[in-house]
Amino acid sequence: MKSIAANALTAVALAALPLVAACSEGAEADAETLSQTRDESTQSLGGALGAMNDVSTLRNALTETELAGILDGPASYTVLAPNDAAFEKLGEASADLSEEEQKPILLAIVRDHLLPGHLTPETIRSAIEAQGGSVSMTTLGEGDVTFAMEGDNLTVSLGDGAQARIIGEPVASNNGVIIPLDTVLVPSENG
Repeated sequence: MKSIAANALTAVALAALPLVAACSEGAEADAETLSQTRDESTQSLGGALGAMNDVSTLRNALTETELAGILDGPASYTVLAPNDAAFEKLGEASADLSEEEQKPILLAIVRDHLLPGHLTPETIRSAIEAQGGSVSMTTLGEGDVTFAMEGDNLTVSLGDGAQARIIGEPVASNNGVIIPLDTVLVPSENG
């Protein structure tokens, strides 16, 4: 069973290679339009996320879905981290997600906020510039997220669902990156 999971994770990581390769060329970002990623490489993703203010709802969701442990493991991930205000925008739906019968939905939402690899906003922006437009990746939840520039703002959207702006200060840890978002990425109700 472990080999199937490892093969699936490898396939997801391989799908990300074009983005990672594009990201490695010219990774400098314009400091006026994009916050620089803070280096916290002495901490794991779990430790860095624990030290961040305004993401307690996401931390709780990671714990409830039993995904928090992967953030302290050896694999590298990028966490698209909706802030607490982003979860509040969901209204009653946010509170409902903490109910036991909603756990599969919460798990799906959290997995769609996790990407394989170590991707900073600077490298994502460089990939967008190299592609001459948006770039897409597959999440651990097997959803597709698309990164794009809207003026000076880096955005991410989930299929035809919610679109979020990257806000605040991204944090690079020793096993990945945390990118703060202003919106929870959820699928469209029509989708």
